[in-house]
Amino acid sequence: MTAPAQGERARRASAAAERNRAPILAALERWLPAHGTALEIASGTGQHAACFAGRLPGWQWQPTDADPASLASIDAWCAGLPNVRRAERLDVLELPWQLAPERVDAVFCANLLHISPWPTCAALMHGAARHLAPAGLLILYGPFLVDGEPTAASNLAFDADLRARNSAWGLRRLADVLGEADAAGLALAGREAMPANNLLLVLARRDAGT
Repeated sequence: MTAPAQGERARRASAAAERNRAPILAALERWLPAHGTALEIASGTGQHAACFAGRLPGWQWQPTDADPASLASIDAWCAGLPNVRRAERLDVLELPWQLAPERVDAVFCANLLHISPWPTCAALMHGAARHLAPAGLLILYGPFLVDGEPTAASNLAFDADLRARNSAWGLRRLADVLGEADAAGLALAGREAMPANNLLLVLARRDAGT
């Protein structure tokens, strides 16, 4: 039996990323123009970056993660894709972000806010607002608590499990997230229901249309 190549050994795999990449990609294709530069926050295994960059060839993709150990997995998944830059370490809380390129047309972030301390949300909003081009979009994916709407039993159980694991974690109220966005000059431009009781949120500059 042939031993796996070094790149294959570096790859991590997420079953959730495997399941949700197709519906997220479909949403990205609806919201994003044909060309641009994207910054991905908390790229994790790299499965999303590989899928999205592979299917959106007009986009240059910059994956990042706060965990240095994840960078090798991201690069392994994205090996051979000419429109994906080498993964960079980026901790959302370490403002200002040190990025090249300085301006991007989209910031994408999946499943971060509920497994991070609450200040991460404000840092994400302010960092994105600083680096987004005037017509750029911040696209968030994950589970949220929505005032006035019933929360799925699976999301309630997930929230309880997260808080038991770390008291600083937990599903975030959509209203609170949008409040932090507003403080950074961003506003909700779109919201889509996604499989498994998740949401995709699209945020843009409040003055983008002026």
